[in-house]
Amino acid sequence: MISFQTLFYKEVLRFWKVSVQTVAAPVLTALLYLVIFGHALEGRLAAFSGIDYASFLVPGLVMMSVLQNAFANSSSSLMQSKITGNIVFVLLPPISYLEFFAAYVLAAIVRGLVVGAGVMLVTVWFVDLHLAAPLWTLAFGLASAALAGALGLIAGIFSDKVDQLAAFQNFVILPLTMLSGVFYSVQALPEPWARLSHFNPFFYMVDGFRYGFFGIGDLSPWLSLAIVAASFFFVSLLCVLLLRSGYKLRW
Repeated sequence: MISFQTLFYKEVLRFWKVSVQTVAAPVLTALLYLVIFGHALEGRLAAFSGIDYASFLVPGLVMMSVLQNAFANSSSSLMQSKITGNIVFVLLPPISYLEFFAAYVLAAIVRGLVVGAGVMLVTVWFVDLHLAAPLWTLAFGLASAALAGALGLIAGIFSDKVDQLAAFQNFVILPLTMLSGVFYSVQALPEPWARLSHFNPFFYMVDGFRYGFFGIGDLSPWLSLAIVAASFFFVSLLCVLLLRSGYKLRW
């Protein structure tokens, strides 16, 4: 466990040393989204019955921040290590690929949840929030951050340049996040867009997380959690196989 703990501590320390950039900046961005969209679309966009739009928006912003920052933590760390060459100091010690995977993903979860908690702390001053089902909120927060962290590892493994990683984030992660129901309820979309939204795995994360706040959602939280868990399993399996083979790391 010493190797796992050391690598995990290194990954947490890496983002915490620049917390203004990695924590404070995403929190400020989410707050700006709330202030601008909350006021601009209040009363104009349909949300859940009996829930004002600003309150509806907060869980989506929290989950968006969790996903983007969990992904950014593992992907940027691995990418920077490959570019600078210090990845060799991680590969040479007797650290198994499972410990490598667990340390990076767990550190990504920590950063995602820290940023998500920060977003909640600054937004409660603007809206009145109540956790109807806190265990669902915690379950989706952990599962979603883990999935995003595993996706970040895969992106970091395949990317050889910073622009390749940026393309993955800008053309895959960002669209999936923005089109996952963060700013709207999927029920308000016309066909075929409402149906197509169900092919976006991030939609289930946002909807399940929002269920923890209001006790209502577009789908059953059990179905959403099952899809998120299955997605995490397959992404993690691919990631572990890549780490085991040493693809673009050892050769």
